[in-house]
Amino acid sequence: MPADFLTLPGRPAKPRSTGLTHVLDKGMPAPDVRALLDSTDHFIDIWKFGWGTAYLDRQFEEKLALLAEHGVRACLGGTLLEIAWSQGRVEEYFRWAARAGVPLVEVSCGVMPIAASDKARLISRATQSFAVLTEVGSKDPARQMQPAQWAQEVSDDLACGAWLVVTEGRESGTVGTYDESGGVLEDIIDAVVVAAGHERILFEAPRKDQQAWLINRFGPSVNLGNIALADIVGVEALRLGLRADTAPVPMRVPAW
Repeated sequence: MPADFLTLPGRPAKPRSTGLTHVLDKGMPAPDVRALLDSTDHFIDIWKFGWGTAYLDRQFEEKLALLAEHGVRACLGGTLLEIAWSQGRVEEYFRWAARAGVPLVEVSCGVMPIAASDKARLISRATQSFAVLTEVGSKDPARQMQPAQWAQEVSDDLACGAWLVVTEGRESGTVGTYDESGGVLEDIIDAVVVAAGHERILFEAPRKDQQAWLINRFGPSVNLGNIALADIVGVEALRLGLRADTAPVPMRVPAW
């Protein structure tokens, strides 16, 4: 029987439009995916097949069926489309993803030298067949943009039809919206939120301190991305104030 004796923040049932948890699959086998979904599917909104792993995964379509069965939306990582673009295989990529039944794709320019005009064309093309997440920010810390540039790219991506804009953080949490030690770059966070509102931003936040900072700043309805599969329940506990990092401390302790 589920516990129900605490007063906790409200969390809407799935399908949610905010408070999304976006997880990173590095190539988990299908039997393990089934076991994980059986226990945690109510906490997961978007399942990203990281990098180009979907292209290699022999159980890709089996995993897509499992995700659909559990109400979790699958998304292809942006690196795969960037590589397809670099080889002139964009239409082949979109046909393959559509045949497989992928509902979400990510459009990014974090690896390849994709011009803003080409990124806009990719977003517009992707929206013909998929819901689109775009990514802003570089994977190279030497190519950091100014806050105003982040804000402009967020606005441009949404104008082209993006559903959500992902802020770069990588699996390491040490680039994009974070410094080399993983600290949050608040001026960048502020800029993208002013541009779009936090509801349209999905913050890559692979580390617990980053997740806690974002939840304390924006509340449990913040969208968190690149969550490790082992951390799914822990992130939900952070959202609900069931960990020390986000637990509300009362002004007066009630008698018991």
